Amino acid sequence: MRVGWIGLGRMGLPMATRLLDAGYSLSIWNRTKSKAEPLGERGANVVNELTDLAGVDVLFTMVATGDDVKGVCIGPNGVFGKGRAAKSTILVDCSSIGIDESNELRHELSNRGLQYVVASVSGNGSCARAGKLSSVALGPEKAFQSVKPLIETFAPRGVHYVGDGDLARICKIAHNVMLGVVIENLIEITLLAQKAGVSRAAFLEFMNNSVLGSIFTQYKTPALVNLDWSTTFTPQLLLKDLDHGLSAGHEFGVPMPVAASTRETVQIHIGAAMLQKDPDKYLSMDFGALLETMALTAGIKVSSENKKVLSGLEI
Repeated sequence: MRVGWIGLGRMGLPMATRLLDAGYSLSIWNRTKSKAEPLGERGANVVNELTDLAGVDVLFTMVATGDDVKGVCIGPNGVFGKGRAAKSTILVDCSSIGIDESNELRHELSNRGLQYVVASVSGNGSCARAGKLSSVALGPEKAFQSVKPLIETFAPRGVHYVGDGDLARICKIAHNVMLGVVIENLIEITLLAQKAGVSRAAFLEFMNNSVLGSIFTQYKTPALVNLDWSTTFTPQLLLKDLDHGLSAGHEFGVPMPVAASTRETVQIHIGAAMLQKDPDKYLSMDFGALLETMALTAGIKVSSENKKVLSGLEI
């Protein structure tokens, strides 16, 4: 099976690496070609043009926005742009985009005779490297079944098929809304414990070993304890997904007051970052850096506790 991959960012690179390690014939394209070269050295075929991927059997996309997906797939220079079609190709999009954007893409691909599968994933780059991703998928069942073994390669914790339409998009949007709500509340209660005199490390160890602990609370613990904001997910991308979630809530008539409050808190954090001397640096930090903004509102000066804390993702 000839497999193509577009997008080698924080998530795309470890996901594509797992496909390559599993022995699949992989052709890859990335906007910054240098990021593709390490996989080229390991046997992947690094292509120069998106159109070089038009003949693959399965094409994966893992990019930042809906506009990015449409650009690489059906844009003028995209794989299937300018009337180009490859009717044997199945497009599997793993990106986090809006429902309307996904519907538009499905329509455009259908007009070209292409099959479209969505395989949204839960986790970050570290989860991908540690084999801790899971996926929720939708699309024509026959097409999904043919690509399921590939998805399972980078999502070994489970691939959950929810049918056709945009149900997987709803699941992914809901997932990322909860991601925002959980990190905001986790930060609030951690700062509450710290201001009362409990170290962040001790409090989060207690939380992780309680009934409320999760893979997520554990793998964010080292960052919250030691203020390591190495990027896994930026605040701008989190804000985008919160907006997608609130838009879906309006569409379906579901009140989401907690999500709305979280959205505004993330916006405050982004605004605070823009006031820094180097706003690009602060805006590119991990969304966990919200801890520092919230600490200021609580009158707390935070610093690294310099403690070795396990993330649960150690390989």
